[in-house]
Amino acid sequence: MSTTDQGRPELQKVIQEFVDSGFAGVQLRVHDERGEWVGSAGVRELGESAKPPTNGHFRIGSTTKTFTATLVLQLVADGVIGLDTPVDDYLPAYGLDRRITVRMLLQHTSGVFNFTGEYYEDGTFAPGIPGLGKEWVVDNQFHTYQPEELVRLALSKPARFEPGTGWSYSNTNYVLARLLVEKVTGRAFAEEMQARILRPLGLSGTVVPDASPDIPEPHAHGYYRYQDADQWRTADTTRFNPTWISAAGDMISTTQDLHTFFSALNSGRLLPAPLLAEMRKPDPTMGYGLGLFVEDTDCGGTVLHHNGGFWGWAALMYSTPDGSKTLTASITTGEAELDLVAMSATFEKVKQELVKAVFCDEQTGSADETQPAQ
Repeated sequence: MSTTDQGRPELQKVIQEFVDSGFAGVQLRVHDERGEWVGSAGVRELGESAKPPTNGHFRIGSTTKTFTATLVLQLVADGVIGLDTPVDDYLPAYGLDRRITVRMLLQHTSGVFNFTGEYYEDGTFAPGIPGLGKEWVVDNQFHTYQPEELVRLALSKPARFEPGTGWSYSNTNYVLARLLVEKVTGRAFAEEMQARILRPLGLSGTVVPDASPDIPEPHAHGYYRYQDADQWRTADTTRFNPTWISAAGDMISTTQDLHTFFSALNSGRLLPAPLLAEMRKPDPTMGYGLGLFVEDTDCGGTVLHHNGGFWGWAALMYSTPDGSKTLTASITTGEAELDLVAMSATFEKVKQELVKAVFCDEQTGSADETQPAQ
């Protein structure tokens, strides 16, 4: 069964809250025991009245990391990569600390500096590549970075902690994972992703864009507000060169493709059971496994997820452990007079309402507690 906009007023109400809070547009897809529901709210483009397409393409940001981690783990399953082997064995040219293993890259426990910048507990910020404000919009929105360049920048900075002794989200880990895939397979990362995951699952709406700034039609538009001297300006960030984030967040997809991918992953179609179990072992700090978060819901169940976002775009990807219930969505930002802190707080509040509406459905009384496929 498939319904669009009608039939699930509680879902339409929550996505409308995103728009009422200042976001430009939302598209949502839910698969659960009641069938499939798709809906959208807001506008596709500022100044127009058309709603976002319900299966439009969008930039998925760090949701890319789950694809990257799955690809690496498939190579582990094939015996090409060792999960607890030093990364330096595969990438000796970078002089990595020998204690950093492949597992540490995927779980963000390597301690390697985040090339997009590090926020420290005392409130200080150590910048990386230019990725903020006017400097990014004017000078770097269409600049091409090589993955080796991003890694070498990160390794020129002090490590956050000794390998395996802490947890810190670092995009560098996933660019190293890309280089690792390319080294052991002898093929471009995009080719390997296409051959192992995208083509077998029929994910025709999913793109590994490399340096291309384009996004396939149909799509909504993303916007980024930045300060230029004493004025606030709004830049259209629909087109930009995503090499500044590489395999840590460059992919484009649709809500349908994200559903297909995450459901297949969690139902055991992409990885053997022992490796899927390893992927879903959360670290004690943030509940991060290998390329995904493991989170307990307010109603007694567990959800697996990896969301993503950067200037103008956000993506949501959630699933029950057996892959039978999923939530996938795209949210675009607009011209709302909200600072980054206020927008993040608003986003988090409404996002939690949405997750509760799907995974703590009043009809069932609790989240799906089906156990992972074995």
